[in-house]
Amino acid sequence: MNRDLRRDLYAAGAAVLLFATAAVVGHAIENSAGSLHLAWAPLYAWWSPQVGPGTPAAITLAAAVIAYGPGLAARLPWRALVPVTWFVAMAWTWSLALIDGWHYGIERRLTTRYEYLTVIDRFDDIGATLRGFTQHILIDSPDHWPPHIAGHPPAATLTFVWLDRIGLGGGGWAGVFCITVGASAAAAVIVAVRALADETLARRAAPFVALAPAAIWVGASADGYFAAVAAWAVALLALAATGANSALAFGSGLLLGLTVYLSYGLTLFAIIAAAVLLLTWRQWPLTLLIPLLAGAAVVPAAFTLAGFNWWEAYHLLVERYYQGAAAIRPYWYFVWANLACTVLLVGLAGVAGLRRTFATVSAAVRRLRAGTPTTTDRLLGLVLAGLLMVLIADLSGMSKAETERIWLPFAFWLLPATALLPRGGQRGWLAAQATVALAVNHLFHTGW
Repeated sequence: MNRDLRRDLYAAGAAVLLFATAAVVGHAIENSAGSLHLAWAPLYAWWSPQVGPGTPAAITLAAAVIAYGPGLAARLPWRALVPVTWFVAMAWTWSLALIDGWHYGIERRLTTRYEYLTVIDRFDDIGATLRGFTQHILIDSPDHWPPHIAGHPPAATLTFVWLDRIGLGGGGWAGVFCITVGASAAAAVIVAVRALADETLARRAAPFVALAPAAIWVGASADGYFAAVAAWAVALLALAATGANSALAFGSGLLLGLTVYLSYGLTLFAIIAAAVLLLTWRQWPLTLLIPLLAGAAVVPAAFTLAGFNWWEAYHLLVERYYQGAAAIRPYWYFVWANLACTVLLVGLAGVAGLRRTFATVSAAVRRLRAGTPTTTDRLLGLVLAGLLMVLIADLSGMSKAETERIWLPFAFWLLPATALLPRGGQRGWLAAQATVALAVNHLFHTGW
């Protein structure tokens, strides 16, 4: 066993220990003080060992990706690899979700009392609802919004309102939409890696992104949909910056503007957008900022003109946040237990990839100073920007529990670190990814 592999295994072992410690400490806190409001801390989940309709498909798909994924990712034409990555990620997400069966795994997810579909009828007059949206955020306001509606700008809820209006109403169609769109984030990530770094690194990351344990929370949650919108915004920006393409820059800006009106926390994607521009600054003209900023202004302008005040809503949300469980959930616990949940999102391969990222940062900085950066250095920049988003979200205090779902958009940008793992060990690390996902979904009933 070589030294790098041994260190990778130490990092993976430390990650397992971190999660185990978070579980033991969380159990003790909940039993003594009841302040976590979690049945199985640090996860928002319940112990519920089970098998279901998705079990055979999930195991079969995982075995196929482990056996053939690295080879196919290396040989398939690029035009085929992108949709295949999307398809595999979607099949993986579906199979994991269906371990809980159609009703509990798909149809019911977005129809609980916390969720978006419970307020569809309150959007009969969209204009009036947007103008009065902020009046129902606080818990003591009349007809206050359920938690997820109050906790997000109205573009999140409007997505499901519009689905209902075109005849795709109900929890089943909402789940299908979130899984189909959410799984495309895997394709967006490898598109961005290829544009910013190179095709070889993108191909090496593809099987890991497609088989990521994060798929558990993509199916079926709106945060999977948010993750895909944000991922395609970054992918289009990478393509625009490396090709000086104004149309793609406008498209990226449009999606970046939309992300901010899907989730307040996605304003942190300004970090990764800035990283993309900095990593490619020699390749695009300053005039590219014009379509980018113009696109980014479209959605905010539309909602502002419709009467929704984003800043007012955000400040009211912060107040609402501390009217609930966040007021008693201890910051000192979640500031590190959230990171334990992130281990489940990126898997042990993601942890090993991050270990290799940190190991090569100093050399990358020296090359940057010498003006001789490599394609791998750009990959490191992308991953570090993703990690910075996670750390800021963590330290903010606005992330106490449920981060395994809420941080999906950020976690997808940690997964490219798996491209740094050696080719010879890819199958072993893919098996570790699959094991984490299968264990979680067969042992726990995850919820939100």
